[in-house]
Amino acid sequence: MPGTVTMYSTTWCGYCRRLKSQMDREGITYEEINIEHDPDSAAFVEKANGGNQTVPTVLFPDGSTLTNPSLAQVKQKLAA
Repeated sequence: MPGTVTMYSTTWCGYCRRLKSQMDREGITYEEINIEHDPDSAAFVEKANGGNQTVPTVLFPDGSTLTNPSLAQVKQKLAA
């Protein structure tokens, strides 16, 4: 898959762990940022989600985001 995505997550998020394992299995590269350790990233996630710190929030190379996406949504977005 072209381009690397950024996944904003937390250590306790089960949805984040699931998406990471699915992306690993599919060979989709990503950078993971824990919003609990990075206030700027937490602010970005809040801005992308109407003031909520909802994770996983995935940032794509084109600047768009998806919140709690399925693997199929991630693959579709990267193929576009």
